[in-house]
Amino acid sequence: MKRSEINTVMRDARDLMHHYNWSLPLWADWTLEDWKKNKGICGRLFEHKLGWDITDFGSGEFLKRGLFLFTLRNGSPDGSGRSYAEKIMVVGEDQETPLHFHWNKMEDIINRGGGTLLFNIYGSTESGELSEQDLTIYIDDLAYRIKGGEQVGLKPGQSLTLEPYVYHRFYGASGEGKVLVGEVSKVNDDSEDNRFYEPIGRFPTVDEDEPPLHYLCSDYNSLREELA
Repeated sequence: MKRSEINTVMRDARDLMHHYNWSLPLWADWTLEDWKKNKGICGRLFEHKLGWDITDFGSGEFLKRGLFLFTLRNGSPDGSGRSYAEKIMVVGEDQETPLHFHWNKMEDIINRGGGTLLFNIYGSTESGELSEQDLTIYIDDLAYRIKGGEQVGLKPGQSLTLEPYVYHRFYGASGEGKVLVGEVSKVNDDSEDNRFYEPIGRFPTVDEDEPPLHYLCSDYNSLREELA
């Protein structure tokens, strides 16, 4: 992705969050000078990969296959620190997050506002393939029996609980506008805990055609070197 595109996605996401009165932590606005001034106290931001996260999953077409995320809180996969995580996300109309499951993470996906958030949900086999068998899902803790691959929709205020090994893809409904999406989960580990059904890239390769508006969590290795 071009850095200019990433910067535009950040601005657009901020506009939607403001519309729904959702505020980010103060450090979300830090410039490079702010990072330098606060380098002694920001270790957990780096360690837990908190902050801005934008991906096109290697598609080169963010609006068709991509996701904006901001990780608000997280712990460590080794069990230290928090045992939970929270994100805020923006999903566009027909903008797909591809089919995947998590080996360890249980999560609630919450429609915080906007259009309908649509899912296709499958169980998985022991070999990690899709299962066509019926399965039980929980929307706002109400139990629903669905067929493998069935489409499920969340209206604003509704939430879906996703257990480990349950494949899911999600996208915004056509003609209803963007969706502000929340996630509350066990500790999030995007490096080791995502099983995508097809091989894809989780973090983007960035073409630095302009300076970053804000640093992505995938920029943190190079940022830490600059702060050293």
